[in-house]
Amino acid sequence: MSHITLVRHGQANTTARDEESYDKLSDLGHQQARWLGAHLRDTRAHYPRVYCGTLQRHAETAASMGLPDPIQDARLNEIEYFTIAQLYEQQHGVAIPTDREGFVEHLPRTFAAWARGEITDTPETFAEFETRVSDALREIGTEGGPAIVVTSGGLISMVVRQAMGLDIPAMARVALAIMNTSLHRLHPIGPQLSPVLFNAVPHLEAPDRQFAQTHL
Repeated sequence: MSHITLVRHGQANTTARDEESYDKLSDLGHQQARWLGAHLRDTRAHYPRVYCGTLQRHAETAASMGLPDPIQDARLNEIEYFTIAQLYEQQHGVAIPTDREGFVEHLPRTFAAWARGEITDTPETFAEFETRVSDALREIGTEGGPAIVVTSGGLISMVVRQAMGLDIPAMARVALAIMNTSLHRLHPIGPQLSPVLFNAVPHLEAPDRQFAQTHL
């Protein structure tokens, strides 16, 4: 058995307020991914199995990292947060924030309302999101050598929730902490996958690259 390494995509379109506009890397996002790819090659990291979601920012990140063509799986896609937030605003009058400080408060509140079923007509329920993430990780598994998975922050926070038994507020804090092109590693310990690495950005730790340690 071996491990699974999750990678959050590079910085996307930070000015976007809808799913389609957000789904492309910024110039910095491409550079973050190139630096990560170079780091993996320099450290001779071995990933015979490569996966990503079907979103453009996932594919662009994998390509800029120099990874082999990944197996694309829609179950590895991010939640449609903009869509859910718009529905939350329409149904409950909770305004979508325009700055990071507002987003820090908005995300856990939205996650909680979504999980309680208080936001209707969402693209998927919270339970459906939980199920597709656990199903995808189970199928990737740990047989066949290390796997690298390019995905998104919300999905990574769900993986950590499932591995650690986190409640919704803790899951939201995890999601807010995840940096672009960060590494998160899961090892099989007993019958379950357990986190052994979280939010690592070794490729961005040099003083001249710390500006690239972005969350949005």
